[in-house]
Amino acid sequence: MGVRSAAAIIARVATTAEILSRVATRPTWAEVSLATLRQNFRTVQKHVGANVTVCAVVKADAYGHGAVECSRALEAEGARWLGVTSLDEAIPLRDAGIQANILLMTGFWRGEEAEIVRLRLAPAVWELWHIESLERAAAGLGVMRQPVHLKVDTGMGRLGVGIDQLPAVLDAIKSAKHLALDGLSTHLASSEIMDAPSVAEQAGAFEIARRMVREAELQPAFVHMANTGAVISRPETWSNMNGNSMVRPGVALYGYYLPFQRAGREVSGGTLRLAVKPILTWKTRILSLRDFGPDQALGYNGTYVTKAAAHVAVLPVGYADGYNRQLSNRGRVIVREHYAPIVGSISMDLTLVDVTGIPGVSVGDEVILLGTSDGMNVDALEHARLANSSPYEILCNISKRVPRRYVS
Repeated sequence: MGVRSAAAIIARVATTAEILSRVATRPTWAEVSLATLRQNFRTVQKHVGANVTVCAVVKADAYGHGAVECSRALEAEGARWLGVTSLDEAIPLRDAGIQANILLMTGFWRGEEAEIVRLRLAPAVWELWHIESLERAAAGLGVMRQPVHLKVDTGMGRLGVGIDQLPAVLDAIKSAKHLALDGLSTHLASSEIMDAPSVAEQAGAFEIARRMVREAELQPAFVHMANTGAVISRPETWSNMNGNSMVRPGVALYGYYLPFQRAGREVSGGTLRLAVKPILTWKTRILSLRDFGPDQALGYNGTYVTKAAAHVAVLPVGYADGYNRQLSNRGRVIVREHYAPIVGSISMDLTLVDVTGIPGVSVGDEVILLGTSDGMNVDALEHARLANSSPYEILCNISKRVPRRYVS
């Protein structure tokens, strides 16, 4: 590509950005309250106590909320550790000036180790090649103490070293002159199931791993196994770690946690609560209003047929924005302090809602897809139940086509 062609492309991109900055674009957006995020972090920290380190998980673009902006707010609130999935999620945080420790929770790929050392990241490790390649990279860059967090598979069956392979990995860590065992971790498979025997079994296996680490004369600064569910329901997984306990809350920071169950039934109340609030409100505006008589099929394949005269609003939001198609003919939105049901199939760009009987509805009216208004609420838990999903997936699936607006 010639210099003039490259310059033309740059100029065109700049022009596009300028146009978007001054033109009212498609009115579907998400508002993210950074003040509420900071409050949620304080709530978690108070719950576990000042002696427990909170690793704030910002993976998957902070569960769809925007990792850079959320990480800045969390760091300002006092978060000393942030958790991401992989190197590609850590790089934008360092580029944005984030100085907090960053845990790579699913390790790394071959070839990434030098960049991990340069960026002062702490990867999860569990295989011998992890140790060997990081040792070479740290030695080559003159780094004397590259932190690693050893992950143990205690029964979830995903990532981590098994108990039987643990001695060989511990020997490798002890032999590495440029590595330091900064953390020891595992992950619970069923922290929300109160009567799941696997939790006690995993905790027992993790205690065996801790003993083996001590016998190897290694002293990790942090020991961690508790995700959001365990933070709330399993204090034994973080309250008895001899002062070096860490917890890894994720979705709780954004205002949610999964329902707890016992004997296959949902339970709540008592200690199974954490006073966190959703930080994201998803909004759109009415694009058009239509009037139909009875027996009118609406949307693709006519999955909804009016039973009487209906006043229907067209919303500029669809599954390309992450609005789950399973909400078709089942979900609801909030319009002028009234619930309005979704009618017809949600399409790629548009959704229909029945606003019959709601006074004063007009084109341009604000509509809440996720959020609260005047005592009414539609949240990601409701969407998850209707879509046979989880609030994690609902939040993460809000697409990049939906701009995030940050409110302090």
